[in-house]
Amino acid sequence: MIVRLLGRADYAPTLAAMRAFTESRGASTEDELWLCEHPPVYTQGVAGKPDHVLDPRDIPVVPTNRGGQVTYHGPGQVVAYPLVDLKRLGIFVKEYVHRIEHCVLKTLEAEGVTGHRVAGAPGIYVKLDDPFGHGGIDPRPPKDRPGVRAPDADPFAGLGKIAALGIKVSRHCAYHGVALNVAMDLSPFERIYPCGYAGLKTVDLATLGVSTDWSTVAQRLGDKLASHLTP
Repeated sequence: MIVRLLGRADYAPTLAAMRAFTESRGASTEDELWLCEHPPVYTQGVAGKPDHVLDPRDIPVVPTNRGGQVTYHGPGQVVAYPLVDLKRLGIFVKEYVHRIEHCVLKTLEAEGVTGHRVAGAPGIYVKLDDPFGHGGIDPRPPKDRPGVRAPDADPFAGLGKIAALGIKVSRHCAYHGVALNVAMDLSPFERIYPCGYAGLKTVDLATLGVSTDWSTVAQRLGDKLASHLTP
């Protein structure tokens, strides 16, 4: 896998480049991994609803063809775009998502943070009251947990989202990827329903008290992804 460190890159041209790469690749084209951070932008996935963007102000909202709903990208966030031939790798989408999430979990573990999966809600979450502990969380989808059926109940009570995931697969080849929050201005997340969930709290490593930098986290996440997504 070829790893490319793009640095600060505008979202729209990066999306266009990913699409062009995927549409033009052949059976022997080597997989690539792009690592970057974007200037402030809201991206709206194919399942996104316009009313989930509450108050964008001066931040552009860009429609995109990945799965999922609205999220925010900005400086201080590691964005990883694996451009992977799933057929050659010998896995299906479910396993692909599982591997990406695993790589995020291991990256967080290197910083002492315990991440969690939430069934039915792709991405990685942390326990706000104990981000460094090793206790588990309720493995059931939020809608199936006791006490969350009331209209005002918070299905993600006690959790904060630290990494968002959305992909697109075309002719067995995947693009888009995962965004891991390192040290960023989190206030733009308050002006959307992150990933379609009203009131979902978003956190970064800095908020949790972890002192690290973008380059260190990008290197760790990139190494994990390259290792777990290579045939």
